[in-house]
Amino acid sequence: MGIKRFKPTSPGSRHKTMSTFEEITDKSKQPEKSLTTVKKKTGGRNFQGKITTRHIGGGNRQKYRIIDFKRQKHNVPAVVDGIEYDPNRSANIALLHYVDGSKAYILAPLGLSKGDKVAAGPNAEVKVGNAMPLSAMPIGSTIHNIEMQPGKGGQIARSAGNYALLAGRSDGYATLKMPSGEMRRVPEKCYATIGRVGNVDHELISLGKAGRKRHMGVKPTVRGVVMNPVDHPHGGGEGKSPVGMPAPVSPWGKPALGKKTRKQKKPSSKFIIKRRTK
Repeated sequence: MGIKRFKPTSPGSRHKTMSTFEEITDKSKQPEKSLTTVKKKTGGRNFQGKITTRHIGGGNRQKYRIIDFKRQKHNVPAVVDGIEYDPNRSANIALLHYVDGSKAYILAPLGLSKGDKVAAGPNAEVKVGNAMPLSAMPIGSTIHNIEMQPGKGGQIARSAGNYALLAGRSDGYATLKMPSGEMRRVPEKCYATIGRVGNVDHELISLGKAGRKRHMGVKPTVRGVVMNPVDHPHGGGEGKSPVGMPAPVSPWGKPALGKKTRKQKKPSSKFIIKRRTK
């Protein structure tokens, strides 16, 4: 995948970059109708109509693509019909045509192309796009879309360019080196997919102007220091003023930076071998 740059014919195009979509097989093709559903917009409001998540609103209409994160069709080979764009995630998706006539979307790993054959199951071949339990993979494999509990579906390493490493196995658990650097144990019965998630250059995209963020459904964020004291704890003062307190806080007075929010007695903490922090 490449990154396209533009001549600075306007302030919005001066720093604007976007993908060349080289991985996409057919740019004019519509998504598979049987694998799409309506994606309703909330505007950040709950069932009472109250805003519970700020900075959400507007944006282009989108259809949600139903992704097969579980890869439950074991020992049924499939052919990749093409690589498609998905507006709901940073990664591209691949449309699979199974030999039994069914279809499914999966995350498109790096190197997968139209016409390739993929499969899932404990006896699947170790190659890009195939899914199998961690117990059947060779140590040192690059993997993505990893389950944390058997049968729950992939939860780890799903964004563009992401991957984890299978570092070892013992006592019914597999040791993973997470994308963050954390070392974690996962039951070796959990499934994962061989390879790295595609669309690697996604992190190099620069939006260039505020309007592209509005197209994504994100509204502007106003800094607390430019508000009035009645609206934010950081507000008030004559001219430019500092935060005025030991550490930044949210509009409701909660610590905004550096506060640890992970529960002290979270059940999965015992599976963490080494934290990402030193």
